[in-house]
Amino acid sequence: METKNEVAFSGNAINGFLMLFVNLAVLILSIVGIVYSIIMLNDSNGDRGGWLFGACGLLLLVNIICWCGFLMLEPNEARVLTWFGKYSGTFTRTGFYWINPFYSCKKVSLRARNLDAEPIKVNDKTGNPVMIGLVMVWKLKDTYKAMFEVDSQTIATSPTELGSSAKSIMNALEKFVRVQSDAALRQVAGQYAYDDEDGGSDEPTLRSSADEINEQLEQKLNERLALAGIEVVEARINYLAYAPEIAAVMLRRQQASAIITAREKIVEGAVSMVKMALEKLSQEDVVELDDDKKAAMVSNLMVVLCGDDAAQPVVNTGTLNH
Repeated sequence: METKNEVAFSGNAINGFLMLFVNLAVLILSIVGIVYSIIMLNDSNGDRGGWLFGACGLLLLVNIICWCGFLMLEPNEARVLTWFGKYSGTFTRTGFYWINPFYSCKKVSLRARNLDAEPIKVNDKTGNPVMIGLVMVWKLKDTYKAMFEVDSQTIATSPTELGSSAKSIMNALEKFVRVQSDAALRQVAGQYAYDDEDGGSDEPTLRSSADEINEQLEQKLNERLALAGIEVVEARINYLAYAPEIAAVMLRRQQASAIITAREKIVEGAVSMVKMALEKLSQEDVVELDDDKKAAMVSNLMVVLCGDDAAQPVVNTGTLNH
């Protein structure tokens, strides 16, 4: 089945102020004619009065219908027009106009809208449950797809309240955007691990590759929302954390990893300092140390340099030869 796209309304659109003046003139003329015809009916000109009454009554009826043809559009607003069920185009000209009142029109907004989705629980690539949320900016790009490719009645919160007003239609579309953004976020989050737990992998993760994740998320959202004629201006992950049931365990794991990394740095620094001390003592002939005394000295220095608490000094009043 061929899918149509939005087209501009090509029908007649008359200046609204001109038609307002014409309608007022016709209204006054028809009322005066009806009053005059009633006067004629009471006189001897009954036939002419009847014809005049009928003509003026018909003119008044047409005038009342014409009052329904006025429309006013602000910037970034549009009217989707249908002629007895057939799509006739989208009217986007800003200002005050009059069109055929038998056109059915629905008002939609083309302005950018913001969606701040609540964080949802998903499983990352390694199976860990994480909480992730997004914020996105979207706007309506194709009014035909928005009105006729998506069933607004089924996605509206209260289908009985869905009419031709822009607010109700856009609220229904916003619900569609919210559902599709949830699905896209789950799809993207499941392809990446929360973090590089081993520390030696170059694979992108949810924490370290924000730009790549956001780019892919925006692409998936555009693919899903194109059906409804919606364009994603920007999409970003604004919340990322482990799920509460594993948050404490993962915190301890991160703390342990940080402690191990810190210990490695401390030991590396301590070894270089001990090596430097032994070399200095040997080069400057400060003291002669055999292997046992070197081992004892190394052990003491490593305890002092690697210990968490400050070492308590012990004064040796003897000699190194004892």
